[in-house]
Amino acid sequence: MASSKDRQRKLARAKLDRQMARRAEKTQRRRRIQAGVGAGLGLLLIVGGVAWLSGAFDKDDTQTNNASDSDVCAWVPQSVASNTSLKEVGTPPTKGIPTSGTQTMTITTNHGKPIVVSMDLTSVPCSAASFSYLSGKKFFDNTECHELTTEGAVHCGDPTGTGQGGPTYSFYDENLPSAPPTPAPSPSAKVPPKIAPVYPKGTVALIGNPPGTNGSQFLIFFKDFSPADPKYSIVGRVTDGMDTVAAIGAIPTVDNGSGSKVKPKDKIVVQSLTVSAATGGATPAPATSSQS
Repeated sequence: MASSKDRQRKLARAKLDRQMARRAEKTQRRRRIQAGVGAGLGLLLIVGGVAWLSGAFDKDDTQTNNASDSDVCAWVPQSVASNTSLKEVGTPPTKGIPTSGTQTMTITTNHGKPIVVSMDLTSVPCSAASFSYLSGKKFFDNTECHELTTEGAVHCGDPTGTGQGGPTYSFYDENLPSAPPTPAPSPSAKVPPKIAPVYPKGTVALIGNPPGTNGSQFLIFFKDFSPADPKYSIVGRVTDGMDTVAAIGAIPTVDNGSGSKVKPKDKIVVQSLTVSAATGGATPAPATSSQS
């Protein structure tokens, strides 16, 4: 018999899938309308021009971008009783979340200049909403990045520094990359085929425990990484501060106490993490967060 937590996860997953399907259907309908208008514009220029300029064809677009009409994200509760490393901060709102445009995340550490990350809200509205919510709670401030992983990334976002910490909610993958394609045979055996890495350096991705149950922990890759089975959903890309990321990646590592040489010899401290307001997209109605 499925546990209560399993049922909650399945319900939340199903709910989010329905919402994403409705959003995709509305977007497709809008494109069909725009295509039809474009095809008949020559014949309907006089009659339809006024209606077009007045926004008569924008009704579906308004519904698509009005995130206050329905839930955008589903947050799965996590129990402190089952994981004492979690930190109670409530949950982000489920409505009023922008689903277009971009947001900028700025990570200030004790190494070099700030790391600036661009997040595309079309691909990761819930991931960005979570970061924005937690940053407002100063969840990340004065926390340590406790690992330099063997995959070539700095591991941050866990206030406990154990890999078990996070907020008392989780959410599902939004922008999980596909496995890399099989390279085509090279005309010359001396020239290996070139394939774009799954996680190029500068990628910021979520790391869940287990995979797919994302919280606050994230990776910033300082090396290219192409796993056969990607498990980290991509949140954004570093647009400034890659020299800081590279310097952090060059820090020597020592044993973390469990036989893995991944603990940075010098402390890596997130002094602050902030997220800007959304730009370049529709402005959603304000929403209040829920406290558990």
